[in-house]
Amino acid sequence: MDASVIRILFLGDIVGEPGRKAVMGRLSSLREEERIDFVVVNGENAAGGRGITPKISIDLLRAGAAVITTGDHVWDQREIGDYFPTEPRLLRPINYPASAAGAGSVVLETAKGKVGVINAQGRVFMNPPLDDPFAAVEGALAEMAAQGVKVILVDFHAEATSEKIAFGRGMDGKASAVFGTHTHVQTADERIFPGGTAYLTDAGMCGPDDSVLGREVGSVLWRFRNGMPTRFPIAKGPVRLCGAIVDVEVETGRAIAIRRVSEVVADGGNGGEFEADSE
Repeated sequence: MDASVIRILFLGDIVGEPGRKAVMGRLSSLREEERIDFVVVNGENAAGGRGITPKISIDLLRAGAAVITTGDHVWDQREIGDYFPTEPRLLRPINYPASAAGAGSVVLETAKGKVGVINAQGRVFMNPPLDDPFAAVEGALAEMAAQGVKVILVDFHAEATSEKIAFGRGMDGKASAVFGTHTHVQTADERIFPGGTAYLTDAGMCGPDDSVLGREVGSVLWRFRNGMPTRFPIAKGPVRLCGAIVDVEVETGRAIAIRRVSEVVADGGNGGEFEADSE
């Protein structure tokens, strides 16, 4: 890869043990094949489909992720609150109150210069309703700009397509890329906005392909048919890895290319069978 361009891989919501095994098993070879310089993964559903644990965070970082983003399930595992202050590469949405543990942004040094990553959460159909994500992200962008950071990525964890598109448009020319997460269904609207910001409404998930959003089909169908509460076990079987690769000019921070990633990993990349996490 040309030294003037940094290539970044972003992977969507990792779902349970199958998703994280697939990511950890495939990431090294994917980085080599695609000549990836920097990796960001969303780990918001990595622990049994709800939240992330310190051990999983460590495992993902060791596997090659530079930064882990999260979302509305960030606090579901109780031990994560104490872990946040010890690991700046694990982010929670920046528009939580300032009193919340951890941080919503980070700047890392790479062989091609500084890279900033910001994690934010939408407010439409999302709980809990957080502070204004536009203002929170713009504040972080200004701080990074003051540090001379040109290459900046944003994970916008949100439900409504309209809010995601509006947010992406609002960040055009301010961030190098905006990747939507949360819905687990990859959209086909990747593009580069006029100001040089690469955009994808939803990166999709890294989770069992034969599923409903990573959960066992039968349980989800039962819930929709009967309307009664039930457990949604993580599905088994081959995993689909979804995300995007974006090329960014180091000097300007402008994106020059974006393409989606969507591939099936038959055995999680480790030659073994999957065992679904318990809830």
